[in-house]
Amino acid sequence: MNRSHYPVAVSPAALLAVVLAVVAGCRPADPTRVRLVSSLPRTGSAKQQTDALVRGIRMAIDEAGGKAGPFTIDYLDLDDATAAAGQWTSEAEAANARRALQDPDVVAYIGTYNSGAAKVSMPILNLGDLLMISPANTAVGLTKPGLGEPGEPEVYRPTGRINYVRVVPADDLQGPLAADWAKTRGVQRVYILDDNEVYGKGLADLFDERCREIGIAVLGHDSIDAKAQEFKSLMASIKSKSPDLVYFGGTTQSKGGQLAKDMASAGITAKLLVPDGCREQVFIESAGAANLEGRCFVTFGGLPPDKLTGKGRDFVDRYRKRFGEPPEAYAVYGYEAASVVLRAIGEVGRKDRRAITDAVRAIRDFDGALGHWGFDANGDTTLATLTVSVVRGGEFCFEEVLGGEGGAAGSP
Repeated sequence: MNRSHYPVAVSPAALLAVVLAVVAGCRPADPTRVRLVSSLPRTGSAKQQTDALVRGIRMAIDEAGGKAGPFTIDYLDLDDATAAAGQWTSEAEAANARRALQDPDVVAYIGTYNSGAAKVSMPILNLGDLLMISPANTAVGLTKPGLGEPGEPEVYRPTGRINYVRVVPADDLQGPLAADWAKTRGVQRVYILDDNEVYGKGLADLFDERCREIGIAVLGHDSIDAKAQEFKSLMASIKSKSPDLVYFGGTTQSKGGQLAKDMASAGITAKLLVPDGCREQVFIESAGAANLEGRCFVTFGGLPPDKLTGKGRDFVDRYRKRFGEPPEAYAVYGYEAASVVLRAIGEVGRKDRRAITDAVRAIRDFDGALGHWGFDANGDTTLATLTVSVVRGGEFCFEEVLGGEGGAAGSP
């Protein structure tokens, strides 16, 4: 999932300032413990999903007995959002990254939720070889040379080394496969909207490109102002073009629910297709379940919780027993990210950031809650399953699997 504004490029002077701050701010390390830090939007409309992510992280640590190898595990849950903004901010994310880098006990940084936030913290953490593992980022430029913005992903690696991995598949899977799915459902005319943010626009552009390749007519492609209160005039314009499908590249937080509500109010009878950034109950609540009934479809990188099998099913059962409710879609990705880190710490057996990062990057066959999977040379997961669900009865109901087999995969 991932998801928000393009950051200002980090200058060499700014990076030097971070290095100097790290040197000045370091305190002696505790030889008996290591610390995991997560940086997620814990304030604002994404809180429901990040609550699930944090629960997954805590479950992994607790089930390991709070230990990894010779170390006791501390966990610090940091917020990269502010009450004033209602979402992540560059300032908060940068502060979290610097705080983690300056703490000699921190050996892993679990985050971010938003792809735009990752662009802020990646070059900071790279300076200290501190492992960054995301349970939700999907923007292609974070890892894949030649598929993102100019200079990506090298701009996030000032040392030239790779310290970033993610347990969810990137948008070069989700965008094109969503278009292929639309074609199989008989869609001939589509209108595309995006939120003009890293995650949403990136997905919409890939969806747009694939639609044109396979002969789906793109009637228009607009970026919305996510700060707008409503989109009635836009929907009136879209209705006049009579699309079979409206695609929104964005999230609940960037007005996905309001778009769906205004689409229904305008009398647009087309299907609505949204990505995993909208696969949360708050999206249904904000749109109004009746406005989505049987016509709103959502793609998701991986299997929904109720379709997980084996260790994934066991995780869902333990989560439900512990918290009294089924997990949101991203809970298992928080659990898996933390599980990977704990394994690497145990294997390395010493407080060595570079060694722990290398141990995680070397994973090729991890037998976890998401199935058997590993990381490729870029730090991307080898999982390649996409699923489609539809909203019925106020819930997301599984429809079908697209793409590769083999466990689940993930988002925003």
